[in-house]
Amino acid sequence: MRANYIEDFDTWAEAFKFSAPLTVRFSDIDLYGIVNNAITISYMEFARIEYFKHIGLMSDWMNPKGEKIPVVADVQCDYVKPITYDENLDIFVKSNSIRNSSVDLHYMAKNGNGEIVFTGRGTLVQINRKSGKGTPWSEKEKSLFVG
Repeated sequence: MRANYIEDFDTWAEAFKFSAPLTVRFSDIDLYGIVNNAITISYMEFARIEYFKHIGLMSDWMNPKGEKIPVVADVQCDYVKPITYDENLDIFVKSNSIRNSSVDLHYMAKNGNGEIVFTGRGTLVQINRKSGKGTPWSEKEKSLFVG
């Protein structure tokens, strides 16, 4: 397995500290009995939101009067093994790099046997709700990604 965002796989995989458990729903599979390729992006979204709740960012973004919101700028998924109905997955998330108003997130999903079923990455940008322009991370917000 070789994705262009992974230099040393073992070092990359060992750096994940957070994961969110998920069980594959019947509605996630296609007529071939495997998870539809578009569904893995929603799995990444689920884990990303759980990660942001865990580090303490979601409450600010969910405030209807808040000025900042997150948007996904890009996403990439690399499929490793088929995923089937009722499998239990752990979707791992970590921040790979933090820039002025964006963060590059990496993902790794493992099945119940500990096998990697997909990896991925995506850029999330924090923007101003009214202007739509990037809003820099505060020092506190940056520290949440590192912790």
